[in-house]
Amino acid sequence: MNKKIKKTVFLILPIALGVFLIWYSLSKLSPSDVESIKTSFKTANYWWVLVSLIFGILSHLSRAYRWQFLLEPLGYKPRFANSIMAVLIAYLLNLFIPRSGEFARAASVKKYENIPFEKAFGTIVAERVADVIILLLIIGVAFFFQTELISSYIFKEDQSSSIYYKIVVFVVLPLVGFFIYRFLKKSKNPFIIKVISFVNGLIDGAKSIFTMKKKWEFIFHTIFIWVMYVLMFYAVTFALPETTNLPFAAIIVGFVVGGLSMALTNGGLGTYPLLVAGALVLYKVEHNPALAFGWIMWTAQTIMVILFGSLSLILIPIYNKYLEK
Repeated sequence: MNKKIKKTVFLILPIALGVFLIWYSLSKLSPSDVESIKTSFKTANYWWVLVSLIFGILSHLSRAYRWQFLLEPLGYKPRFANSIMAVLIAYLLNLFIPRSGEFARAASVKKYENIPFEKAFGTIVAERVADVIILLLIIGVAFFFQTELISSYIFKEDQSSSIYYKIVVFVVLPLVGFFIYRFLKKSKNPFIIKVISFVNGLIDGAKSIFTMKKKWEFIFHTIFIWVMYVLMFYAVTFALPETTNLPFAAIIVGFVVGGLSMALTNGGLGTYPLLVAGALVLYKVEHNPALAFGWIMWTAQTIMVILFGSLSLILIPIYNKYLEK
């Protein structure tokens, strides 16, 4: 398989999977299920959806502002408006081509702020390292406090055995991973060398966060961004009566599952509503309103990204052309 075919498959497969999952989930619904979901959409309180979108906008603004802390030590201070529009364009393009947004974001500031592409892209990678660390922490917290529920659902075993799963996940697996990493560092295999180099890059990126001049501001905005993400999810739970009284644990588990679904298909197409609904069902929410919640949440996020991303694509050249006058 040549590179061109591989690239085509890489681009098409996530979208095809998302479309298939949408078809599959809809094909399993009875006429009464469809009516129930339609009713949930019609009766939802969209003021809470609007509140959710405000949290989303705040997270994007914070992400654009946080970027300044990584660019300043390199001698660059892009206009905040350009940073915001570059971030929004990145989100838009990632809906269609995975990871293309990061390249477009670096290309945007190269064109309009004269920041070298490789330097801008390097700061974006460093940002991603920080985000991955926070996401892993949230996943760890979710699993630690909800091990009983998750293990009983996945393994169909008694909840009392969950202590063993905690030991495996939080003690055994990290130790095994550490020793495997140390062992593989000595390997001469080209593929393994690339993997180890990638892991070392992530470690170096994480270390660099704590040596930057404005590290505490950077850390604050990183935490703020993820708090806004969680609040986006939380706010929409008030849109439907069936999800209004969910415990905070359900919010975290649903958020984590939804976040992971984004990696499976473009922007969580098809996967987000299904996986989030599956998580909420664990907390005694009926399947139909749980699925409606997932679709409302995903639709609102996607419309926001398409709207603001498209506006940014249109406005960024106009804005910079105006500044040149």
